[in-house]
Amino acid sequence: MATKTKTNVDTDLISALADLLNEKDLSEIEYGTETLQIRVARGTGGAVVAAPAAAAAPAAAPAPAAAGAPAEAAGGDDYAGHPGAVVSPMVGVVYTSPEPGTPPFVKVGDTVSEGDTLMLIEAMKVFNPIKAPKAGRIARILIGNEDPVEYGEALMIIE
Repeated sequence: MATKTKTNVDTDLISALADLLNEKDLSEIEYGTETLQIRVARGTGGAVVAAPAAAAAPAAAPAPAAAGAPAEAAGGDDYAGHPGAVVSPMVGVVYTSPEPGTPPFVKVGDTVSEGDTLMLIEAMKVFNPIKAPKAGRIARILIGNEDPVEYGEALMIIE
């Protein structure tokens, strides 16, 4: 039987993820559902982070952008709180096209429908499609191909 805390977080799941982290000698593991996002990491000072996924994504403070990232070039603007921001649901590496040498999924000015693939994020050798959360026009792309991204980091703006 799963143990739940006051916030209804499955502590047995967190313990299992922490054990897997140690068994496989990983630096971090992320697990998420539509209602919960859990990240277990080693050597970060705070070993376990659990937050409701719906509340965490828009409200999460973005991690500092990597040196030379487009967001820094634009003056370090904080786009994670923008109502049209598409934020990263995980830590990984962004791929803007389906294969090397092919055109990107989207570019600035393109019109997208809800559910269209915007990019891929590779995490633990798995390519995860990032879908458009709403229909609109791509107003700004804040990341480049093969850029590392953090959980909650703004990737692009759809208006």
